[in-house]
Amino acid sequence: MSGETRNGALAKINDLDRMIHEPARLLICALLYPLEEADFLYLLTQSALSKGNLSSHLAKLEEAGYVNIEKRFKGRVPQTSCNLTAIGREAFQRYRRSLKTLAKGLG
Repeated sequence: MSGETRNGALAKINDLDRMIHEPARLLICALLYPLEEADFLYLLTQSALSKGNLSSHLAKLEEAGYVNIEKRFKGRVPQTSCNLTAIGREAFQRYRRSLKTLAKGLG
């Protein structure tokens, strides 16, 4: 691979969606992607993030329009469920394609 081709591939790193690229948010998106929705406890156990950290990253994804968060009660027990929005799902698919393209360019 020529240096110019490699530099072009490296420049594509700047095109990655920074909202998703942060490791904790990438993990959350990857967990939500194959599911219709997931509750907060599922995300907490699967991600191994702290409650505060998970809440903070979910809030950022919600602000970006990538995640929908719904809080409801089942009897007296509060439940929080999350799902990727259509925008979030497309952003995650685009992110995955970008990583594959990047990896091929560096190969």
